This record gives sequence, structure tokens and C-alpha cells, in this order.
Amino acid sequence: MNILIVFAHPERHSLNGALLDIAVAELQSQGHEVQVSDLYTMHWKAAVDRSDFPDLPTGERLKVASASSHEFAADGLTDDVKAEQEKLLWADTVILQFPLWWFAMPAILKGWVDRVYACGFAYGVGEHSDRRWGDRYGEGVMAGKRAMLLVTTGGWPEHYSERGINGQIDDLLFPINHGILFYPGFTVLPPFVAYRVDRLDDARFEIVSEQLRKRMRTLATTTPIPYRKQNGGDYQIPTMELKPGMETPGAVRFALHVAEQKPCLRDCED
Repeated sequence: MNILIVFAHPERHSLNGALLDIAVAELQSQGHEVQVSDLYTMHWKAAVDRSDFPDLPTGERLKVASASSHEFAADGLTDDVKAEQEKLLWADTVILQFPLWWFAMPAILKGWVDRVYACGFAYGVGEHSDRRWGDRYGEGVMAGKRAMLLVTTGGWPEHYSERGINGQIDDLLFPINHGILFYPGFTVLPPFVAYRVDRLDDARFEIVSEQLRKRMRTLATTTPIPYRKQNGGDYQIPTMELKPGMETPGAVRFALHVAEQKPCLRDCED
């Protein structure tokens, strides 16, 4: 399996760096090919601006979506963006690794998404009509590939529980899992989250390390989050509202877009 890890932490000699080394070593020991995009080491340009669209005429107003679409179709995107797109097409599984900062991914990783997810590549693909609203949310260029988040946070698990002060971790990560990964077609695995990392002693580090090794060993068999596909019949077109009666009992808000988990009979992982 080809695996791409997009790594977003400014200090390579950090807990995140150690977890990256553990993940890469375990994956390679299983015979997988691994590439790492270390965004800080790469000095990744995070902000989208006119320099991303070399063919945009001087003085013309920048409309990012249309400029992105034009440059992608003309093979005119910048070399750094095209290199990351090639990695995504090469990968069977993509892992986004980052510390949770202010309830979101670091800006450099969001900037990677903003620039690499060009119109015509990750969005704006497929038929757009009164019958179909494009290939997205379960379909698209990344369909057939798996993806997951590897996240560290200083907070306790209880802080991110259903009644926790920070909000439930599934809700906080929903915009990334559903909106950044599932949108272009990835099959999304449950995230790997390491809690209380600022207070991680050696014993706890060994526990987290072994948990991560297990997740790396089971990427192909871990049961994915059962997000509802946009064009699978659950949504009304063109409003894209969930059809009445489709919701899982008790589900509200983000959880409405997760189908009821079917009983697992084989090849399932915790």
C-alpha cells in the first residue's frame, strides 16, 4: 500500500515527531511505501494569493475558484502544488498529522488544503444538474482511497467527551473528516487522538505508541466512519437536506450525516 503522511508540526524533535517516526517505521515494517510531506521543513506557502495563478492577467480581479479551475485545466498550477497533487494520486491512504491548536488544524496545514485542493482536482468535478450536484461527499477523485487524522491535544479525554467543556472530539473534527476528507471521496477512518500529551510520561508514551502501531497495522481493516454519500439517495436534490425519516434515532446536527453503524461480522477493529 502507498501511504502519504502530511505532517504539520514546527518542531521535528517533539512528541508529534516521535509519533511520526513510530508510524513510518511500523508502516514500512509491514511492507508499505511511505512518503511524508513535512510542511514546516518544506517551508510550505500557506496563503493563497495571485502568485498561485501565473496565467492570471495583471489587473484582473482574483477569483480563486475560477482561477484555480483555469490553471488546473491548463496544467499551470505552481510546481509545489502539482507535486502534492501527484502524491495524493499516488497514495492509497492519506494521514493528516497535526496538533489540535485552538480547536482546529495548524494554519500551515489548512493552507496546504487551500492550495492543493484545486478546483477540478478535489472539487468542482462531475455532473452538476437538477439530478446530481457533482461528485463529492463519498465520490470524486479520491474515491477508493482511505484517509485518517492523527491528532495530539493537551486536553483530557473527558474535556472532549459528549458533556466535556471543549465539545465532543467527533464534532470538533467533523469539518476536517467530513468536509476535507469525505468531500473529495476519501473513505474516512476514525481519528487517532492522543490526549494530555503535555503531561505524557514514559509509561503513557509507551501505551500511546503501541496503540498507534496497532492502528498502522490495521489501516486496511479498520471500519470507516459510515458517512452518508451525497448521491446515495439519502439527500434531497438540489437542497441537499437529509430526507425525512432517514436519520438514525437520536441523531442531531453533525451526527445526522452518519448512517447507523451496521453490526460488524468480520475484519473489524476498535
